Amino acid sequence: MGSHEDGRSLLEDGLLQVRKDEGEGLYTGDGSVDIKGNPVLKKNTGNWRACPFILGTECCERLAYYGIATNLVTYLTSKLHEGNVAAARNVTTWQGTCYLTPLIGAVLADAYWGRYWTIAVFSTIYFLGMCTLTLSATLPSLIPTECVGSVCPAASTSQYAVFFLGLYLIALGTGGIKPCVSSFGADQFDDTDSRERVKKGSFFNWFYFSINIGALISSSFIVYIQDNAGWGLGFGIPALFMAVAIISFFSGTPLYRFQRPGGSPLTRMCQVLVASFRKRSVNVPEDSSLLYETQDKISAIEGSRKLEHSDEFKCLDKAAVISEAEVKTGEFSNLWRLCTVTQVEEFKILIRMFPIWATGIVFSAVYAQMSTMFVEQGTMMDTSIGSFTIPPASLSTFDVISVIFWVPIYDRFIVPIARRFTGKERGFSELQRMGIGLFLSVLCMSAAAVVEIYRLQIAKELDLVDKDVAVPLSIFWQIPQYFLLGAAEIFTFIGQLEFFYDQSPDAMRSLCSALSLLTTALGNYLSSFILTVVTYLTTQGGSSGWIPDNLNSGHLDYFFWLLAGLSFINMVVYMVCARKYKQKKAS
Repeated sequence: MGSHEDGRSLLEDGLLQVRKDEGEGLYTGDGSVDIKGNPVLKKNTGNWRACPFILGTECCERLAYYGIATNLVTYLTSKLHEGNVAAARNVTTWQGTCYLTPLIGAVLADAYWGRYWTIAVFSTIYFLGMCTLTLSATLPSLIPTECVGSVCPAASTSQYAVFFLGLYLIALGTGGIKPCVSSFGADQFDDTDSRERVKKGSFFNWFYFSINIGALISSSFIVYIQDNAGWGLGFGIPALFMAVAIISFFSGTPLYRFQRPGGSPLTRMCQVLVASFRKRSVNVPEDSSLLYETQDKISAIEGSRKLEHSDEFKCLDKAAVISEAEVKTGEFSNLWRLCTVTQVEEFKILIRMFPIWATGIVFSAVYAQMSTMFVEQGTMMDTSIGSFTIPPASLSTFDVISVIFWVPIYDRFIVPIARRFTGKERGFSELQRMGIGLFLSVLCMSAAAVVEIYRLQIAKELDLVDKDVAVPLSIFWQIPQYFLLGAAEIFTFIGQLEFFYDQSPDAMRSLCSALSLLTTALGNYLSSFILTVVTYLTTQGGSSGWIPDNLNSGHLDYFFWLLAGLSFINMVVYMVCARKYKQKKAS
């Protein structure tokens, strides 16, 4: 009898201890688990203790990416002997693809593999692409013949094939990394804990900081190696850093918090459309509590909190209306006929986010100029300092320095000051932050246009219009446009990271991160499209056009003014959309 009472006492003590732990918030409240699927204690996992491994991974991966992207236009023109327009088009198309493939990785992460394993698999593909690219620039049989005077032999089909195979394996590899790393890092902070939620806002700033540390090394050291020590070594070093990124990522495994995949988000969206169409003749009740939702505290969707009903897009609410037939049969399990309020609200959130998302495309088109037209503009300026020659692509270093300068200033000074006036945890709302960045992008393109006007004026005065030579104007005149672009990034791109993570449904965070990256892809494609249209329209009647191979005889300034005008219109549209946007409400 005594042992029975002792056992009961121990059991009660254990239950009391568990309740005490829950009350004090020792366990995460967002459903995160460890790699084995067990609930995790806050003190042992996640938070800033796990972030160095993730930030290190991102820094090395971005060093590898920018080690290729920053100077790619130079490789295409100097080694593969492409023209300015063809090289710029190839670069922007590839960069666009790098931001399009994340849709593949996002669906796999949210639906099946989870963010951790998606990053692991696609990192391997990425590394294989880096190795292939290095071989294409190292083996003599894969390198086109050097120019003889003004005669430059075209690259062979096999040389193009190996080079672009490596390039697009990298594009595929980024598809599993980019939509998942930032979200996986944010997963380390419990969204139900107000203290950790503030730290998560800071994480996005330092995440972008780590990106630009990698970019700084690439745009200075790696570009210098490529221009002076050879392209084989210049591509090999980024490949080595990609290997370091993979090692860093796996090293933090015991400390990570994991979110379970919630099933295919695309399937859930299709179910809402089909169910609402099937019930198109049904009336939606005025009382939203009559719509179908599970009685449990947690959502029927794995890894997701319940979402509160909103009054927009009522036609979709029909999917959550319980019909008389379903009441009689008690059959509520067919998701193609009846969806929960949370599932319907997931779809509504994506629709509400769409206008905000669309305005990021023009900003990304402006950003694409840093690795294309800014570089080509720089090649026609004085790049020497004494006996030292600055590679034009290295000027993007000032964009990176701008970002590195502004991130700690923003995080440590601007946010606390703004918090006093706005009362917001992060100083500015995500929408306010993005709006400031869009305004700065207008100033950036205007600065580039002014520099080009001055450069062309000097070319005309020195009778260099018909000569394909650099104008004696220091390349450092480009610094303001790079600095403004860096400041715009701090507000717009980091604001997008926060917005598409916080406002997305819990089980669609990788997908929404991929959608934010898709604006970069579409921005690059838009830049390519504008280049193609401008070249076609301005070369009619035998004219050299705005952007000829000899920029001294062109009008690159008109192209920059065109982008400045588009950016201003885009900013006005954004302000209208942001004012109408309604925030997500999770229970």
